[in-house]
This record gives sequence, structure tokens and C-alpha cells, in this order.
Amino acid sequence: MFTGIIEKVGTIQKVSQMDGGKELTIQAPFANEVHVDESIAVNGVCLTVVSFDEESFHVQAVDETLRKTNLGLLQEGDPVNLERSLTLDKAVEGHMVQGHVDTTGTIKKIQKEGVDLLITVQFPEEFTDYIVGRGSISIDGISLTIARENGNECTVAIIPYTWEHTNLHSKQEGDPVNLEFDIFGKYIVKYLQKHQGK
Repeated sequence: MFTGIIEKVGTIQKVSQMDGGKELTIQAPFANEVHVDESIAVNGVCLTVVSFDEESFHVQAVDETLRKTNLGLLQEGDPVNLERSLTLDKAVEGHMVQGHVDTTGTIKKIQKEGVDLLITVQFPEEFTDYIVGRGSISIDGISLTIARENGNECTVAIIPYTWEHTNLHSKQEGDPVNLEFDIFGKYIVKYLQKHQGK
């Protein structure tokens, strides 16, 4: 479980092919503090540390994960958002994020509004029921509030601090992003769908 508050931005050091997936070597300031089997959200995807050294840690992603997220597109030198899993002594400052990406979206527009930036993301239509104004969404692992909704598009407002301290500043229009919709909203939608007409 995560909060969507990005701890650090890491850098992809190496991408290695393995049978049924890829292994990612990620340079991170906290690499020497992790342990094998630890869960770390990489661009919002919960992955397990398989080894580490003083400067980097290694995680593996199977083909299914690579297909459903933007991890399969990562190359050496790319920045990635990192968050270590929630512990009982940490405050929940974002929202409850599982690290289970629902789908990928596409950045349709990045525009400046005052000191903030507005990012509009388009996503598959079957997920529109999970979007609600002022609700929560995780974009590449970042806990954000939906400012506007329009069919299968939503817009989030990004403050300068978030822009600079996540990988968002490296994004361009047309780039894919990992989306995880609010878990409580998903439960409610499923319950209502199951009990409609009863």
C-alpha cells in the first residue's frame, strides 16, 4: 500500500531482458536502505526488490505488467517516480494507492495557469465511472485531485513543487502515463453494478 506522495525520482540505469519480462536497475538515493522483497512503487507500479547495492536496486516486471503499464517503454536514463511502501509510522498524506495500475492514459494537453500547470489525460472509456470531480487519481504514482472531468478525459492541477520533484517535468503531450483510480470508488461502482435492478 502507498500514499501517492513521491519520495524520490530515480533514474533507470539498465534494462535487461529476462525470460517472460524485464529487470530494471534503478539508481536511487535510498538504495542502500532497501531490503530484498521490499515493495516499491515505480511510476505507480508496485514492484519487488530482488537485489540492491549502495547506489541502485533491481526489480523485475513480467510481460503482463509491461503490457498494462508504461514500464515496457522505459529506457536507460529515464526518470521514474519512486515511493516506498506505507508503514504504520507514516502519515497518509495523499490517498490510498495500491500500486495496481488500472490502465494507461495519454497526456493530451499541458498548459500553464498562473503558477500552476494543468495536465489533461485521456483514458479508455470503460473507466469513466471511476472519475469524479475533486476525487483522487494516481498518475504515474502521484496522488492528484481531479479538477475537471469531461467524458474519458480528466484534468489535474499541478503545483510547481510537484512539477519539479516528480518526473512530470520530463513529460510531453502524447506521452503515456500509468493510471490507478481510487480504490473506494471502484468498490462502490462494482457494488452498484452488481445490485442494479435488485
